Order: sequence, then structure tokens, then C-alpha cells
Amino acid sequence: MHDHHREATDAVVADVRDREEFLACVLSGSVARGWERPDSDVDFVIVATEEEYDRRRADWDLQYYREDVSDRDGVYADGKIVTHAFLEEVAENGSEPARSAFVDCSVEWTGDPAIAETIAEIPVYPEDERIDRIETFYSQMQAYRWFVDEAAARENPYLRSYAATQLALFGGRLLLANDRTLFPYHKWLTRELREIEATPNGIADRMETLVEEQTPEAAEAFVEPIEEYRDWETPEAGWPVRFMLDREWQWRRGEPGLEEL
Repeated sequence: MHDHHREATDAVVADVRDREEFLACVLSGSVARGWERPDSDVDFVIVATEEEYDRRRADWDLQYYREDVSDRDGVYADGKIVTHAFLEEVAENGSEPARSAFVDCSVEWTGDPAIAETIAEIPVYPEDERIDRIETFYSQMQAYRWFVDEAAARENPYLRSYAATQLALFGGRLLLANDRTLFPYHKWLTRELREIEATPNGIADRMETLVEEQTPEAAEAFVEPIEEYRDWETPEAGWPVRFMLDREWQWRRGEPGLEEL
């Protein structure tokens, strides 16, 4: 951690500790993970009492934001205000991005040890859903591989761009699921793929080429090493039916889009 990020963290902890409406201060984001740049902001999760949260929620005031935490220009503190009950909900039912937000996080201060115990339960891959997700992501990968070809045949620039990025997303998520690594949302997907060992050689570079070139050739160069990496679990009904159920009809089950899974 850079000295100015430590300075910013200490300033936020001192502020939160002195306010009775707050119960914990949790360092998260790129600084917690060791992925920060010198000019990165510092992310926090601030745990408030239920009463304070309800008061703030009524006013849409759920952000903790300060620019006076460091002498370094451009460095500021940005926090989300939640409750212990919210953390328990994430530990029980949170999406992968919601869980990933707590990977390598640091409880910088809390007056309630139970909060730290709950946070420790959050960044865990949902093992009981892993094979089902592998089948889903494999099917999405195959579908968007087809859409990349369709976009080229139809000379459709919108479909070309959309299909290439979705192919990159679900090919990447397939590899993350294989490694039991939580999806960190779009900003950090390529970085996470470079961090894990259980991937085909150079796959993150192939992903970036796919997104930049958006061609059938780049799509094949991305998908083929993934297909050959191991014998993947695939849906018995085939990927077209699985794509339809998971992508086109997921609303019937009251489920969010796959990007939020």
C-alpha cells in the first residue's frame, strides 16, 4: 500500500470510529487487493446501525465520500454504507460480483466482532452451483461464438461489438468458474484471468484481441484453447436450448441477467 493510501485509510477510520452511528470500517477495492495505481481512490464499506441506514436510505444518502483524506492530488475516499444485515444477506445469497467485492478486504475497525465473522464468510465461491454455472457459461460462449460469425456475415457492427464482448465475458467466466474464482465484474475481469493459474496460456491476451478486432478469426483463437483445456461439463440438451433457457427466458424464473449472477 502506498503511504498516501495508508494516510487516507487512517483518516477514514478515525472519522468512522468517532461516530456512534457507525459500527465498522472495511477497506476494499483495488487498494485492499494490491491492484492499486498511485492515483487510485480508496474504497470502503462502512457498516452503519439499522437506524442510521434507514435514515440515510430515505434520503438516498448511502455514499461516504471525502476528498480531504490525503495530500496526494486526486486521491479520495469512496464508501458504500450498509448494515450488518446486508452483509449477512451477501454471505447467504450474494452474486459473484457482490461476494468478490470482499476478496482480500480488511476490517480496519469494528466495535462488533460478529461483523468481521460475517465478512469472512462472504468471498467464497458457491460450490453447490459451480457445475451448473460451468454449463451455463459454456453454452453462452458457444452461442456468442456463433453470433460473431453472424455479425460478420450480416455486416452488422452493433451485433459484432456486442457478440465479441459477450463471448469474452462468458469465456472468461467459464475459466473463473473452473478455478472457483469469483467474477469481479467487468473492470477487473482481464486482471483476474491473468492472476489465476488454471487457464490456457495467453488467454487474457487472446481475449483482448477478440474485443479489439471483433472478427470470427479472433473468436476462434479465443474459444479453441478454452475448449481444448479440459473436458467441460456440457448440458445434455445442448447449448442452444441452454442458451434459450438461461439468456432469453431467465425472466420467467425471476432471476437477474447472467452478468449479475
